[in-house]
Amino acid sequence: MALGIVPKYIIGQIIRFVLLMFAVSVVAFALVSLSPIDPLQANIGQASLAGMTEEKRAVLAAYWNSDADPISRYLGWACALIQGDMGTSLRFNAPVAQVIGVRALNSLALMAIAWLFSGIIGVVLGVLSGVMRGSLLDRCIKVYCFVLAASPTFWVALLLLIVFSVQLGWFPIGFSQPVGVSSAQVSFTDALHHMALPAITLSLVGVANVTLHTREKTIDVMNSPYIAFAIARGQSRREAVIHHGLRNLVLPAITIQFAQIAEIFGGSVLVEQVFSYPGLGQAAVSAGLGGDAALLAGIAVVSAALVFAGNMVANILYRVIDPRMRKEASYA
Repeated sequence: MALGIVPKYIIGQIIRFVLLMFAVSVVAFALVSLSPIDPLQANIGQASLAGMTEEKRAVLAAYWNSDADPISRYLGWACALIQGDMGTSLRFNAPVAQVIGVRALNSLALMAIAWLFSGIIGVVLGVLSGVMRGSLLDRCIKVYCFVLAASPTFWVALLLLIVFSVQLGWFPIGFSQPVGVSSAQVSFTDALHHMALPAITLSLVGVANVTLHTREKTIDVMNSPYIAFAIARGQSRREAVIHHGLRNLVLPAITIQFAQIAEIFGGSVLVEQVFSYPGLGQAAVSAGLGGDAALLAGIAVVSAALVFAGNMVANILYRVIDPRMRKEASYA
């Protein structure tokens, strides 16, 4: 990338990021405002709310700012966000930044493992399937991918939970740590044991998309003239793929892998619910069911920032790996 293009590219990305954060936060607040859920009743309880006087309800609504119109609430939240304050969660009665910080550690660790393994396994299976097109192995891999692609994430999670946790007892039924044990006493092995089955679920679901895309690209590479020329020179198909084909699979693999961030985050919402795993996905569901606009908007902004960062890293890697894109950017 030419030096003159760098500031222009960075400024463009910053503008896109700001517009994306604005749109995501507006949509989150609009959805909560259109929801028929009463925030006071959802977070206090119907019995407790029925026993309160009108004066206490008014004081509590004013404290949580739930009696204000949606536009006023959004403007107040946005102004506070610019100053570094994401508001207070009604559901958890704690600062939104604190809730997200605690839950993000669990979710990011879970998604990072699933993202890494789904990418590695998907690329390997895709290359094998494309190179051995029409073989028994190719058909088995395609059936495996089609079944997973057509299966809902929560159904796969429930199936693995029933088999490996309930029947076989290999993994815990849920949560991120043993019941009755404080966080300070949880060892790394215990945390990894509780994280294993949710991570495996996300990895299995994410493998199908990566494998199918990599297979199609591998077939195109295998039908290319330079592979045919390499084989004509005496190289085996394996050597031709390793020496000439893999470098042409790098860019598509990066594209698919970084696009997986959004899909894995969406799948983690369902997986965390099934396994009662305390992450951002479970917190987002609790915020939606409790009418917690500040927490839901905060999680939406953070998740959108993660997806945006993944796409931006992919764009930067494109220009580093492929010199043709650097030339196109310099002439733009």
